[in-house]
Amino acid sequence: MSLKNDSFPSSTAFDAINSSLQSDDAERKDAVKKGNAIFAFTLKNKEGQEESWHIDLKDKGCVGRGPAPEGKKADVTLSLSDEEFAKLVAGKTQAQRLFMSGKLKIKGDVMKATKMEPVLKKAQTAKPKL
Repeated sequence: MSLKNDSFPSSTAFDAINSSLQSDDAERKDAVKKGNAIFAFTLKNKEGQEESWHIDLKDKGCVGRGPAPEGKKADVTLSLSDEEFAKLVAGKTQAQRLFMSGKLKIKGDVMKATKMEPVLKKAQTAKPKL
């Protein structure tokens, strides 16, 4: 099942991250060990629509739609525009820079949010078309 939403062009990155996590069992276990959290992403597109995805690095090491896996709660929620998320996963900007400029809002455990960048780099190695 594709995680892509045509209204959110950067959402292809979630498919890339998921396939990267699923392709290598050792890599997935390492990501879960390092991440140890459920990360939620709420993106807002140019039309003002919002959509959420999550990356479960607490239990399964997978990506899905919605703010968290069913029956669970995200440890940290990152809210930003679809355009800024595209730049972030492409490596054209840093999360810290987006946060400092007010373009990235973080709810929950801010320290866990710092563990997200290596996972986003997995989208770069998978080369999503953004």
